[in-house]
Amino acid sequence: MGKKTTLKIDKKQEELLNEKLPFPSLKGKYEKEVKKRMMEKFGYKNVMQVPKLVNISINRGIGEATENPAALEKTVNEFILITKQKPAITRAKKSIASFRVREGAPIGCRVTLRGNKMYTFFEKLINEALPRIRDFKGLSVDSFDGRGNFTFGIKEQLIFPEIDYDMVDKVRGFNITIITTAKTDEEARALLEFMGFPFRKS
Repeated sequence: MGKKTTLKIDKKQEELLNEKLPFPSLKGKYEKEVKKRMMEKFGYKNVMQVPKLVNISINRGIGEATENPAALEKTVNEFILITKQKPAITRAKKSIASFRVREGAPIGCRVTLRGNKMYTFFEKLINEALPRIRDFKGLSVDSFDGRGNFTFGIKEQLIFPEIDYDMVDKVRGFNITIITTAKTDEEARALLEFMGFPFRKS
């Protein structure tokens, strides 16, 4: 098994993790506006049938983590700044000699957001982060998985306002997966669009 890795959290990070978030305005928008629009569009007979967000997962693979532990620490710090939640370390399920990876070695970080933290992150993603991507024209609608979930990649962490340029040792991207209760991609797309998610116009 790989060497056990512990996450070092400093006082400033502890404060961020314990910070009480205000009620997300996007959650209020979903309850007051999005549910009604979804019912009108799809003809649900009961408000309980309206799809909703379940969780948002942020995942970064760090191939250099075994040889450069600082890369893992940087990711932990960045994820805490961006999500206000402590990430979990993902580990190799088996050894891969060609990549010098041992079973159990740390190879990445993952955060799964729910509730108010999920809505707060989603709102920041829509209003602050994605608009900072150069020449951004929206995200492709082809990234749904056929079951109402959407995954896309972020090329660099600097689009998030919490990430200071001077603290970045290397530009690293990550994947974001949005899980919904929608039964079809069409319903999921409408849900995300009504919440303000920017899809590319075809």
